[in-house]
Amino acid sequence: MPVTANAAAHVSDFPTTTRVEYVLECMQAHPGKNYESFYKCSCAIDEIAKQAAFNEYAEISTASKYLRLGGERGAEFRDPAQVKVMAKKYKDIETRAANACFLK
Repeated sequence: MPVTANAAAHVSDFPTTTRVEYVLECMQAHPGKNYESFYKCSCAIDEIAKQAAFNEYAEISTASKYLRLGGERGAEFRDPAQVKVMAKKYKDIETRAANACFLK
């Protein structure tokens, strides 16, 4: 299936530092076989980049992290309905990427 110009733009608009950060965090979450985790996690961020532009990724991945904030002060970031919707979208995209790249 050919990649459209719009999809190609999404894939290439992720900064290298964002890709590396994702891969390193992914490898921590999937310890063990380093090369295998490296390639699977690299595949996952490539799949995520196909599904979301970088600006959207930045928003929804941040929302996902905010859901884990504890305490009363965290409620301001954690509790709004929009944050929950964005976090769910990120989880769905990440799950599809993990499945496509055989991450368990």
